Amino acid sequence: MPGGPGAPGAARGSGGVGRAVLWAVVGAAVASALWGGGVLLLGKDSGAKADLRGYTVRNDLCSSADLTAFSGTYAGGSTPTAYTTKGRTLDEMECSEGMKISATSDLSDAYVDIEVDLHKKTDPAGEFDDQWLGYRQHKPASTVVPVSGYGDEAFLVTASGSDEVTLAVRDGWVTYSMTWNSFSYEDSAPSSSDATAWVKSSTRATLAKLKS
Repeated sequence: MPGGPGAPGAARGSGGVGRAVLWAVVGAAVASALWGGGVLLLGKDSGAKADLRGYTVRNDLCSSADLTAFSGTYAGGSTPTAYTTKGRTLDEMECSEGMKISATSDLSDAYVDIEVDLHKKTDPAGEFDDQWLGYRQHKPASTVVPVSGYGDEAFLVTASGSDEVTLAVRDGWVTYSMTWNSFSYEDSAPSSSDATAWVKSSTRATLAKLKS
């Protein structure tokens, strides 16, 4: 009978199914091996030594921050707030300090925030540009300008209303940012160009202290 045992058609059919099963098994084994190898590779450290350029973690970033550039306009400030976290791959330091134009004022007219990250396992260069250039896509968009003379690369970010100025720096595997944020609506309030000069000067002095 056609298709019975021993018929040519039956032999070809069974061989095709066998080869299909064999290739399916082989393909699954290869995919499993590649997936497993990928997981192992992705889970491993790059092995590159962290390029920290001499920067060291501090328990109190505010005590290492140099804000003397602001002292010509701001007469005093609120009690600074600082914290530091230390991890296997990343050490983070932050400092926030209020600024008062009048020392007798109960409220701060501006805040200065500093953040320093020491990346110990991965080079932040690949994402640093995207992180800060992305502010151009905010609504309203901020002005982002490259700045020379600070680390490997730096960006000056000015908010649309000119009431916030940030200088972000990458020096090796260390990333840094200082932000001035004004809450004063007086006509005599400092301008963004004033704040830019203060932030640049304070950044240079603070980075130097973090290396000492």
